Amino acid sequence: MTAGEGVTGGARYDVIVVGAGIAGSLVAKALGERGRRVLVLEAGVRAADPEQGHLKALETYYSAAAKVPGSPYRARPAAPWAEVTDVAGLDGGGYRADGHLLQRGELPYGSGYVRVNGGTGNVWTGLTPRMHPEDFRTEDFGYGRSWPIGYGQLEPYYRAAEREIGVAADVEEQRAHVGLPFPDGYVFPMRSLPASHLDRVMAERLDGRCVKDPAARVPVELRVTGTPQGRNGDPNASYDGGAGFVPVGAGGRAEPGSRCRGSASCIPICPSHAKYTPLKTQAQWGPTVQLVDRAVVSRVLVDGNGRATGVEYLSHGGGGTGAVVGTVVADVVVLAAHAIENARLLLLSGLANRSDQVGRNLMDHPVLLTWGLMPEPIGPYRGPGSTSGLEGFRFGPARRSRAPFRVEIGNWGWVWAKNPVDGEVAELLRTGGEDGRGLFGAGLRSALGERIGRQFALQFEMEQSADPANRITLDPERRDALGLPRPVATYDLSQHVRNGMAAAKAVSDQIFALLGAEDHTDYPPGPAWPGHFVHEGRSYAYRGAGHAAGTHIMGGSPDSSVVDEWQRCWDHPGLYAVGCGSMPSVATSNPTLTMAALALRSAERIERDLSVRDRPVGLAGPDPVAAPVAADSSDSPDSLDFSVDPDSPGAAL
Repeated sequence: MTAGEGVTGGARYDVIVVGAGIAGSLVAKALGERGRRVLVLEAGVRAADPEQGHLKALETYYSAAAKVPGSPYRARPAAPWAEVTDVAGLDGGGYRADGHLLQRGELPYGSGYVRVNGGTGNVWTGLTPRMHPEDFRTEDFGYGRSWPIGYGQLEPYYRAAEREIGVAADVEEQRAHVGLPFPDGYVFPMRSLPASHLDRVMAERLDGRCVKDPAARVPVELRVTGTPQGRNGDPNASYDGGAGFVPVGAGGRAEPGSRCRGSASCIPICPSHAKYTPLKTQAQWGPTVQLVDRAVVSRVLVDGNGRATGVEYLSHGGGGTGAVVGTVVADVVVLAAHAIENARLLLLSGLANRSDQVGRNLMDHPVLLTWGLMPEPIGPYRGPGSTSGLEGFRFGPARRSRAPFRVEIGNWGWVWAKNPVDGEVAELLRTGGEDGRGLFGAGLRSALGERIGRQFALQFEMEQSADPANRITLDPERRDALGLPRPVATYDLSQHVRNGMAAAKAVSDQIFALLGAEDHTDYPPGPAWPGHFVHEGRSYAYRGAGHAAGTHIMGGSPDSSVVDEWQRCWDHPGLYAVGCGSMPSVATSNPTLTMAALALRSAERIERDLSVRDRPVGLAGPDPVAAPVAADSSDSPDSLDFSVDPDSPGAAL
């Protein structure tokens, strides 16, 4: 279907998917492969030619003054999004917020997202670590909410997601240094990406050394470990029992030679198509999957029994305020429009909120950054933003008293901490000379090369636990261009997270000493640090990681959660809310791979539900789809039985 076309009049679909990001695109692909009629409604604009759309996005990105996640895309008033530049600090502390997402919390919600075809999956970092088994049961450590499933139940779907995304990593490294269980003989689709020069320098100086975590009883041993990547490297010939793996491009064609070229613009866009985006999945959709863009879903429709029957949507031209109201019907509705927009749509519809948890438990990875200068050049601003990290602070008993964290070794110098290198140029022009006057000409070039070539940063990604007070609500008075109430974020950091940041800074101080690096970390209150706060007399500040989660939380009871373990809304048969919004904990790993695994697991459940619908029933028999299908007894235990075929996570997929 070409961009801008509408829904076929009178058509009924098996499944409507709201949102064409990673989760929505994967669900549509999986169900399309089963021959299901799937309609995908996307609020953003779809390029008629994906390659031309990619080139246009690159051109827009190159010309943008601020290289932020949304910079490759033209803003559309009918489908606005929250951008990181909407929030700024105030002199002396505090913050102000402008833009689509209104802010009323003690501290700002620092993450954004984009509403374009492919969603935020177009602009993600591309890192794909798995959650650790311990992450699924945080209540054992006295905080947060535990999952109704465990690592063992999700593991086959992790493998399926790694295949869909084309993950590059080393199984033995992940097994030995992260503690992840894998089936015997499993390998990732692609071999791990080469370590950066900075990674190798770090490994030489840190591996085997120990630092003191203030919350831990014993020192933590450091080990630089490669991070799984959702980008093309060298396909692994041993994958799939020796069949190997061939990457697929955005045009749906095999691209065995499309490797990461180190363009250093993974956020927001990869010029070489090496990074996975949902467009690669969309290119593999079967003929029964149909995408309609410029369609903002405004309400989920239910019948008198509460069963989802379809959606109401506003079809817009992309630029103006005019829109045409339409409705479309289906047996299953899947919300996959980002954690914030999913919560907004449920609140607009007045649905799924028996537990009063819709919109609540908003989470992110608050990121503490530290930055400095190495004693020698280490080659920053090349390759993916991070190729390695330190994993030893993600798990263990210390998480009882402070948030666990994962340490990413940043390859992009000070860009996230201090913004692009233009700021360094401006500073040297002002006061870079020995006499305090500016540098120019050859002196400026020499000083820039010497200084920028030694820049590095550490990124401490904190687990934030589910807190009902952190939430998304609606403002009925302030509306978007289509007349829909805008979302409101109320957000703060718990003592648990603040303790984690204090521990992270103490760890950073020791790492800098081991590296012999100059520490330039500073968190002054002001415009550059809207997330500034004081904890136990010391200043800290954070950035948002763009990892929104928790707004339609998963659980084991309809009284305390929005969706069940399959991401089915408890209150409404036929309605699913998929994505990171279902996660009861965000752990310390980038959540995209877990979101993809959950989406594939839900697609399998949807197929089972539809199969029950299609099964003949007697005239006197009960309606087989009047209520969610009960989970098989085999779905309950969190077993680590890896007897399932690595490439066949479930019979329905």
